[in-house]
Amino acid sequence: MASVTDGEQVRLGRVGKGLRVLVAVAGIALLINGSVRASDDAWPFGPMSQYAMSVPDDAKIDYTRISAVTDAGTTVDVPLNIEGAGVARAEIEARAGEIEKNPALLQQVADGWARKHPDKPKYVKLQLIRDTTQLVNGRVDGPPASQVLATWEVRR
Repeated sequence: MASVTDGEQVRLGRVGKGLRVLVAVAGIALLINGSVRASDDAWPFGPMSQYAMSVPDDAKIDYTRISAVTDAGTTVDVPLNIEGAGVARAEIEARAGEIEKNPALLQQVADGWARKHPDKPKYVKLQLIRDTTQLVNGRVDGPPASQVLATWEVRR
């Protein structure tokens, strides 16, 4: 590999190449070790089972989302990430019970969206929704069932 510094190319020497190969091999060895042991104790160099679990063949899978009506009259799913509304899906899922009891907490989502996207349509109504997908014999059985858990009229 080469990099450019003030118009000049600088070549990577044998020591630099060797060091990079050594680091890559060590990383791969650590990942293989952690995977063979199948233990979360080796994280980040092993599996993290909470992300790699299997779902029983006859199970319900819940998915939490927020739907918004905008001042442009459209209905959209709120992007639950830092770049979208400034809040991650995991935070919403963890606080779903609190939001059900106090829907005013959804105001923060609308405020985050407006602050991060001043040129986009504003949210005027938010709904916390749980979509439940039923599995039968390991296959999806029909469309998801949606349940509105909380509704909030956004304050301006």
